Amino acid sequence: MTEFYDALEHRDPAVREARLMAALPHQVAAALKTPAFAERFAGVDAAGVTSREALASLPVTRKHELLERQKAERAHDPFGGFSAIGWQSLHGRNGAQRVFQSPGPIYEPEGRARDYWRTARALWAAGFRAGDLMHNSFSYHLTPAGSMLESGAHAIGCTVFPGGVGNTELQLQAMVELRPDGYAGTPSFLRIALEKAAETGISLPSLKKAMVSGEAFPAALRDWLRTRGLEAYQSYATADVGLIAYETAAREGLVLDEGVIVEIVRPGTGDPVPPGEVGEVVVTVLNADYPLVRFGTGDLSATLAGHCPTGRTNTRIKGWMGRADQTAKVRGMFVHPGQVAEVLKRFPEAGRGRLVISGEMANDQMTLQVETASSAESLTQRMAEAIREVTKLRGDVALCAPGSLPNDGKVIDDTRSVG
Repeated sequence: MTEFYDALEHRDPAVREARLMAALPHQVAAALKTPAFAERFAGVDAAGVTSREALASLPVTRKHELLERQKAERAHDPFGGFSAIGWQSLHGRNGAQRVFQSPGPIYEPEGRARDYWRTARALWAAGFRAGDLMHNSFSYHLTPAGSMLESGAHAIGCTVFPGGVGNTELQLQAMVELRPDGYAGTPSFLRIALEKAAETGISLPSLKKAMVSGEAFPAALRDWLRTRGLEAYQSYATADVGLIAYETAAREGLVLDEGVIVEIVRPGTGDPVPPGEVGEVVVTVLNADYPLVRFGTGDLSATLAGHCPTGRTNTRIKGWMGRADQTAKVRGMFVHPGQVAEVLKRFPEAGRGRLVISGEMANDQMTLQVETASSAESLTQRMAEAIREVTKLRGDVALCAPGSLPNDGKVIDDTRSVG
């Protein structure tokens, strides 16, 4: 499957970057029209945000901040001032087609644009085509997953069976009688359905492809599905920004969507990391309805070198590699990745760092491992003083050779035993 969804996927990377940077000031301007970003980006000139360096100077908005503002503004605006659309009674801001509730609760608007969440590109890469029947087992209530995949399928020209979650026997009955070409849903439910079908002697010969998301998709499960005649591909999306990246037939990482600008930053900061280093996925989505600029997903990933063998030229990422929120509680005090970054920033000779918390709860110790070419004892002492000043806790410092720390995105490594 090397056929492209559109010409955007195989354009010259320099042309893509120029178009994204040209769109960036318009997106920042759209954000500045919302109360939340007008406050967060106070003093920012949207016309000047025309490069990744300028983008990196803006603050990252993380999910917990989105939730906190929504809670604070709930009586006035359930979207916390981040959305440019709503309905008639929401300050006269019309345009929302649906509104969803994710755990928190966090409320997300859905606009009226065709394929609003941009999932058609991922479905196309998974082999879905016009005329296919897609069995959609993502949730259709509260959260947007079902709507996200359905709108993408409709954009391609697929017919959709809205199976939703649960009711395995009824869903299997529908698969037998309707003979869908493909499945969309979590990989775990797909396995449950196929195992149930095997137990009851049900055959599902029509089911040849799947788009899975919402949880980890290990290679072992991918291969298990393949032995049953089903090729499954994964996509990476969130309820806040829609599609971020998708898998192709090459099976080499996930290709970034064409409608987002993605940065990988050091956890707890807004600072982009070097190519290939693991960090937090931060997304700017080119969507004026819900203009999230530098939205921190809280997920860890890293970019891959080179282009996808299918001919798609956009940047690839490794996929989901864990969570970036590594806050730990030490001796009654919370320690955040941002505090580790603050300590390291005070020392130009310091490279990557990792705060290792060891021992047992209530009898723990902190050691900041720092990559540096320096071996000066004074550096160790000054860093220990900085740890005490920033975290209000005592900590040791261990100097390490450059490149010796694991490239796994961990800024705080809590190794304590519990109980």
